[in-house]
Amino acid sequence: MDPTHIRMGNEVESIKWDYAEHLKYSIGSDRYSATDHDRFMALAYTVRDRIMHQWTHTLQTHHDRHVKRIYYLSLEFLMGRAMTNNVINLGLEKEVRTALNELGYTYEEIIEHEVDAGIGNGGLGRLAACFLDSMATMDLPAYGYGLRYNYGIFRQKIELGYQVEQPDNWLRHGNPWEIERRDLTFQVNFGGHTETITEHGRTYYKWLDTNQVIGVAYDMPIVGFGGKTVNTLRLWSAKAAEDFNFQDFNEGDYVEAVKSKVMAENLTQVLYPNDNLYLGKELRLQQQYFFVACSLADIIRRFRKTGKSWMQFPDYAAIQMNDTHPSLAVPELMRILIDDEGLSWEQAWDVTVRTLGYTNHTLMPEALEKWPVEMLERNLPRHLQIIFEINQRFLQKAITFFPGDHATLRKISIIEEGFTKEVRMANLCIVGSHSTNGVAALHTQLLKSTMFPELASIFPERFNNKTNGITQRRWLLSSNPPLAELITRTIGSSWITDFSSLTALKPHAEDPAFLEAFDTVKLTAKKEAANYLKAEFGWEIDPYSIFDVQVKRIHEYKRQLLNALHIVMIYNRLKDGIPEDFTPITFLFGGKAAPGYMMAKLIIKLINNISQVINSDQAIGGALKVYFMPNYRVSMAEKIIPATDISEQISTAGTEASGTGNMKFMCNGALTIGTLDGANIEIVEEAGEENEFIFGHTAEEVSALRSSYEPYDWCFRDAEIKRAVDLITTGFFNFAEPGIFEPLRKMLFDEGDRYMHFADLASYDKAHSAAMELYKDRAAWNRKAVLNIAASGKFSSDRTIGEYNDQIWRVKPCPISEPAAYDAVLDEAKKYTK
Repeated sequence: MDPTHIRMGNEVESIKWDYAEHLKYSIGSDRYSATDHDRFMALAYTVRDRIMHQWTHTLQTHHDRHVKRIYYLSLEFLMGRAMTNNVINLGLEKEVRTALNELGYTYEEIIEHEVDAGIGNGGLGRLAACFLDSMATMDLPAYGYGLRYNYGIFRQKIELGYQVEQPDNWLRHGNPWEIERRDLTFQVNFGGHTETITEHGRTYYKWLDTNQVIGVAYDMPIVGFGGKTVNTLRLWSAKAAEDFNFQDFNEGDYVEAVKSKVMAENLTQVLYPNDNLYLGKELRLQQQYFFVACSLADIIRRFRKTGKSWMQFPDYAAIQMNDTHPSLAVPELMRILIDDEGLSWEQAWDVTVRTLGYTNHTLMPEALEKWPVEMLERNLPRHLQIIFEINQRFLQKAITFFPGDHATLRKISIIEEGFTKEVRMANLCIVGSHSTNGVAALHTQLLKSTMFPELASIFPERFNNKTNGITQRRWLLSSNPPLAELITRTIGSSWITDFSSLTALKPHAEDPAFLEAFDTVKLTAKKEAANYLKAEFGWEIDPYSIFDVQVKRIHEYKRQLLNALHIVMIYNRLKDGIPEDFTPITFLFGGKAAPGYMMAKLIIKLINNISQVINSDQAIGGALKVYFMPNYRVSMAEKIIPATDISEQISTAGTEASGTGNMKFMCNGALTIGTLDGANIEIVEEAGEENEFIFGHTAEEVSALRSSYEPYDWCFRDAEIKRAVDLITTGFFNFAEPGIFEPLRKMLFDEGDRYMHFADLASYDKAHSAAMELYKDRAAWNRKAVLNIAASGKFSSDRTIGEYNDQIWRVKPCPISEPAAYDAVLDEAKKYTK
């Protein structure tokens, strides 16, 4: 075998040899001692070899062409598994499968040993991962910046029906995709105090006596489809400035000797500490600043090499803040420009605003981040000074819009006055950036009309909408190969990079042969999902039943409780007698509750108790089954979403910013049952309301109803709803655990049912009944499913990123050429002389 082809060759023989060499020389194993994990690592290194050359080539090309770059700052990146995504985007799936088959393995048995990179909580982190894929596929020079958490989102176990959190040590066996960049380290300061110095008529600020933490870069490749552009996800890991104190060690105080090291490295130990406690909140603040400080230091380092004026910085850097977690980028960039680079306040502010953009992800006022002034003063005294100055100058401008209106000025101030004075981070982001976008049309409208109307009137040009999207490469091409193959065979492969071309499927919704082929594909996916769930949990699931799925974070506003109440209504009907033509239905739930969110955890308990009773009730003969899937994650989603018939998107209207799960289900041929909330509205606009099952009050109707809403009245006016509620509140599902669901009863009745479950339950039941009735007509159901797929083209993250770039970032695509000759590898190893 020609050694020059082993690491770069894309033919089967090269892949086999590279795999064999990695197994022997990188892993140190042979056929007798190799474990399943060893074989996975050898394959990962083999694939990474085919990424590395183009990755370096991409970075060099961007450097040589002096490109403007996108810097996407996100405290979460829910990447999932990388193997299949990389293999598909490199165009090597057939060759890799063949190589493994010739060595006696199957591709599937090896890739199952990859651990999900769970460095995100949910939709926010998964959106960021989709965006990175789109940027690389669209040849946009970009970096993702985040934190390299040693422990990702917790592993969820269910014990006696309750969620139990276990640590997710996703790095325990190493991460074959990452490269540690020991040459890229930055010092990050905390604490200390500031001093003001006046020289030659100018005031300077010094931040002194700080505690230092070192940020170390770890890079992961982001391969665009086609394998040409390979961008970078750079994650920061915290290290102590010194390993331990020799004096304490010598004096025998071993705990104190390593205390600073342990405290420093705690910064990146865990994704989002539970912030119910003050210390948890402080650690989260420190995480956010550490991540921002390292990222901006790296961006500044890269810009300095250009030798350009600081006033040109926005021409080379577009920094997007994904929610308020990176909001400290505003005062940190100001600090660097003023204190380190000597710009005037006015110059620094102009550069900062033109560089930064902000994406808002919530309509829940209580979810908007605020930090106590006292906490900021202790950890980041210089930044608090800058925030106060920003606020003072902003209010001087705002008073011209609201003269004499002190209530409004207090409302929009970056500093919230109260018993505990706090900094409103969303207000800081809006004031300190040139763009504030929502993530669905309704969300953006509500941002301007209800959340931040006064700020929108001051900065009308800054507010804009960027409806979320998903990458079809992962959520259709990779996750659902049979459906992807059917689509490609029917309309060609252009949809892989131009999702809007799926509209060509629309005429095939009238073709009986195509509908039958789609039905076969869906049944295959359901059988595979059933086999997966049996292997994982031992469940026996009927693949011919309706798969009704609600998978998302557990939260009151997402209304898993509404689904559970309705399941009890169905159960009561079946107990009264099972109709002859009743189609069996399987309800699948999945999602994690925040460790400190007790109501959400109680909803999980209720679902599991309902499941236990219903699934063991022989009287209904398997007509209704309910399961809660523990530890829902990206790799599980890739198996469940293709198998879904009904997609539950049932949040209270006006509460969900967008949602992206709805888009994943849609392009895989599930029909949506949902409210007119978030991106559901745009799904209805694209597919037609006649092809979804829409129910419930609109956002406007919810707002109008709220002042007069009485949950008792809505519950007791409907006998079926009252009967279902009685079954839950009288202990039918918890006869051995009396009183455990009392907090749910109080939330629904005594506390006013904030998310209006009872107001929408009858409408929900009617829509769900219509869906179950339609399912009996397989051709009619499949026709609507295909029309949904054909209408899903808008919801590609490629479209979203295109809009961000055209309207906010304005970064020119930089196509990357074919790899240089292999000889270049040897040249790059030679000693570099300037």
